[in-house]
Amino acid sequence: MNLQSNDFELFGLPQQFAQDRTQLDVRWKALQREVHPDNFAQQGAAQQRIAMQWSVRVNEAYQRLKNPLARAAYLCELANVPVDAHSNTAMPSAFLMQQIEWREAMDEARDLQTLESLQTEVTSTHDKLMRECADLIDERADYVAAVLQIRSLLFIEKFGRDLEQRFEALET
Repeated sequence: MNLQSNDFELFGLPQQFAQDRTQLDVRWKALQREVHPDNFAQQGAAQQRIAMQWSVRVNEAYQRLKNPLARAAYLCELANVPVDAHSNTAMPSAFLMQQIEWREAMDEARDLQTLESLQTEVTSTHDKLMRECADLIDERADYVAAVLQIRSLLFIEKFGRDLEQRFEALET
């Protein structure tokens, strides 16, 4: 193993969005068994530190690869098209208008049924954008367009958390 390997190389997986979660989990467990610091307890402090670095590296890669949105962003970064979500929030204007409508609907909701309907719409949009993102990455290798989808998906995930808080507020 090489610390400089990208996550896909480290896990021995194809560098693509579509991944088999079971295969990813099996590979993670195998790598953890291989690099677990306890395996190096008799080999001295230096070897234990190296094993700890490997264990951390494997866990970080696993967290990134198991999360579809993080995996998509990572693939864009590997293609030299970073998402830069903190400094670049460009999104299609139609999507921005949709966000305004969703926010207003959430703020005006006075019952759980209204929120559930909104949540269904948001989930449907999330799933559609995720499928489109997968196609942009794996089929078209259009990372620039994929980045726009990822930014939209990041917003939807944040909105989903806000929606959950609104549910909690109405339930109390």
